[in-house]
Amino acid sequence: MSSWQSLVIRAAARSSKARGLTSIRIARTFWPSEVATGDGAVKYGAVLAAYEKFTFTDGPWSRDVYRRGSGPAVIVIHEIPGLHPLVVRFADRVAAAGMTVYMPVLFGEPGRPATNGYALKSLFDTICIRREFSVWRGGKSSPIVDWLRALARKAHAECGGKGVGAVGMCFTGGFALAMMTEPAVVAPVLSQPSLPGDPWSKRAGRIDASTDEIACVRQRLMTENLSMMGLRFKSDAAVPDARFDTYRREFGDNFEAIELDDADARVSKRSPHSVLTLHLRDDGPSKAAEHRVIAFLKERTGA
Repeated sequence: MSSWQSLVIRAAARSSKARGLTSIRIARTFWPSEVATGDGAVKYGAVLAAYEKFTFTDGPWSRDVYRRGSGPAVIVIHEIPGLHPLVVRFADRVAAAGMTVYMPVLFGEPGRPATNGYALKSLFDTICIRREFSVWRGGKSSPIVDWLRALARKAHAECGGKGVGAVGMCFTGGFALAMMTEPAVVAPVLSQPSLPGDPWSKRAGRIDASTDEIACVRQRLMTENLSMMGLRFKSDAAVPDARFDTYRREFGDNFEAIELDDADARVSKRSPHSVLTLHLRDDGPSKAAEHRVIAFLKERTGA
């Protein structure tokens, strides 16, 4: 998604009534050929045929979760617009490396390919309707992170190993950091962490974690000899330089950053953003980044 599309989304989402339009009508206005709804919508479940599906409930939230593989657990948290096929492709590779993948469905339609229109609709539904996400305010994690921590406890109890890996992407990128207040989580990966929103402001260095969560993570990194990873494209306006500067300042050498040039991205109509999915190339630095993430998850979880 380009910067101007992000600006449109931000402005409309902050409007109390979004000019009287529902999110789907706005999506049709900007990208009318890319939105499928109602009885005509195609079902995309085939891409998840190899996965076991179950429903997990904790606190006020129940979500479907897709599971595959054997060995220590890794929770792969999908990006906007949802659990699309390229997120599943990454999860398949994690499972093939000897780990059990858990993929919760937080929004969107599982298996549906990513398009601009679908992404816009998903953003509006998530920002304007859902209450389990903290989009604009820094200094706090999203309420759904409590549910993800509970899922990590369940996954560790079921799969064993040294602990659980957590990979967040885009909208959910910072969730993996806040999940580290759960002792079972030992390998957080923040891929293009895009919250809080408003990266163009003077507060672009904010991250979606509270002071207490940051202090807990810092303590665990030091006392348990753990580390974390962050990935982004250097030109990505949704993940400003200042945000990675904050990670470096707070976590020092325990934060491993992989920052890629635009030339490293798969050619796409969208500006480089999704490191492990939409903009992952079959070779070069972005592919090396994927290999490094999987190696990190194996090492830390004991796979």
